[in-house]
Amino acid sequence: MKKIDLQKRLKQLQDEKYRDMQVKIIPNIDPKSIIGVRTPELKSLAKEIFKSGDCGDFLNDLPHRYFEENQLHAFVISEIKDPGECFAEVEKFLPYVDNWATCDQMSPKIFKKNKELLLSHIKRWIGSEKPYTIRFAVGMLMQHFLDEDFDIHYPEMVASLRSDEYYVNMMIAWYFATALAKQYERILPFIEEKRLDDWTHNKAIQKSVESYRISDEQKDHLRSLKVKIRRR
Repeated sequence: MKKIDLQKRLKQLQDEKYRDMQVKIIPNIDPKSIIGVRTPELKSLAKEIFKSGDCGDFLNDLPHRYFEENQLHAFVISEIKDPGECFAEVEKFLPYVDNWATCDQMSPKIFKKNKELLLSHIKRWIGSEKPYTIRFAVGMLMQHFLDEDFDIHYPEMVASLRSDEYYVNMMIAWYFATALAKQYERILPFIEEKRLDDWTHNKAIQKSVESYRISDEQKDHLRSLKVKIRRR
């Protein structure tokens, strides 16, 4: 599908009220880059592009102009079944990811069957200077390595991160809140020992006590571990 045809198609799918909402929840990108297309429509279009067998030009055409093109890019990558091709496309696209939505919605299906390879990439991504590459790495650790593949070295990696980026710190907090729900006894020391920066520490606790997967007793203990943040 040619770029001009794709952009015309996206504009035909525009929902202006949805666009106005997206502008508010994704404040760090140019509002003019947001057309306003709902996610189910984008996923359907991404499958159409992928099944056409002619998505190479689209995947190579970086950077994109519109937020929705980035969303489509993430969804198309998520459909790729060949591990080598998929990881190559992720590597190529990550430097252009500029918002939390595109970052979080890119979740290739083949990662589940290639966790050793995924982990080797995560270890490199987490050391990136690009905030959304770091966020993606932490998100993949949260999604794929908190159950039977859990290892204490993984939260160690996340706890060692320090960033001034809001969307990185939010993902770290989300990671530890999810980790507490799944590996409470092994993760609790990270909170008790205050291994995170103060803001992220408190945010992780906040998200944990909002979870139905944390018991009332655990929530009470976590609340007692909140720290006071000095205002500058």
